Amino acid sequence: MSETASRYRDPAGETAFWRVILTLIAVAFLGIVVVLPLVTVFYEAFRKGSDAFFEAFQEPDAIAAIRLTLTVAAIAVPLNLVFGVAAAWAVAKFEFRGKTFLVTLIDLPFSISPVISGLVYVLLFGAQSYLGPILKSQGIQIIFALPGMVLATIFVTFPFIARELIPLMEEQGTGDEEAALSLGASGWQTFWYVTLPNVKWGLLYGVLLCNARAMGEFGAVSVVSGHVRGLTETMPLHIEILYNEYNFAAAFAVATLLALLALVTLALKTILELRYGDEIAAGRKH
Repeated sequence: MSETASRYRDPAGETAFWRVILTLIAVAFLGIVVVLPLVTVFYEAFRKGSDAFFEAFQEPDAIAAIRLTLTVAAIAVPLNLVFGVAAAWAVAKFEFRGKTFLVTLIDLPFSISPVISGLVYVLLFGAQSYLGPILKSQGIQIIFALPGMVLATIFVTFPFIARELIPLMEEQGTGDEEAALSLGASGWQTFWYVTLPNVKWGLLYGVLLCNARAMGEFGAVSVVSGHVRGLTETMPLHIEILYNEYNFAAAFAVATLLALLALVTLALKTILELRYGDEIAAGRKH
């Protein structure tokens, strides 16, 4: 009997064994790819002491970079909020010609290198373009100025809110909106009091992701900024310059701000899921 039993494998034991192996692989991978670089950033930032760390933020160029980063994000994120909600509402709640094409356009920044998108704006609004001289004659400067950086950031980040809301709105359907309209509500009232409350947590999550990407964007902004220190330098660009100048302590000090932004974004997401998890799940099943 024992010989017969030994010929058969224990499915439960084998499953538990592979579960442990896969868990260890996942933890090791995350430790190497995520945790170790994050620890390195903070270690290098404080390696020369707290005085060197805080001194990095007293430099005029660092202050200007932080201010410009916040300004770009403060303009780009609200504009993407409006576009993302409008696009998601149109795609999820209505049927029209070109709907598939619109979804493809929304996903376009995910498939194009940010450097290429920045180059496109240089070709459109640069000094050698058709529009560049016309805008310059009117005293309007797009490239190597704040407008160009905002446009590049908007292009790179606009899918985040829309792509977060479209599946949620499609899953909820149009039943609530149709009921509100049948009771005499206007289109704006239906959106404000019915549609928006049902997607508020997904919207907030999309805004968090959009803001984190806007403040951390490098490639597209690098192309259109001109790298003018104190004028068109965001935090990622300022970090690159400091690192290239072998000012590692200051570079990693500024990098901790972006790292903290990522941690805050993750913490807010976790808090939302823990505190409003049932409500979020109910909204998705609604």
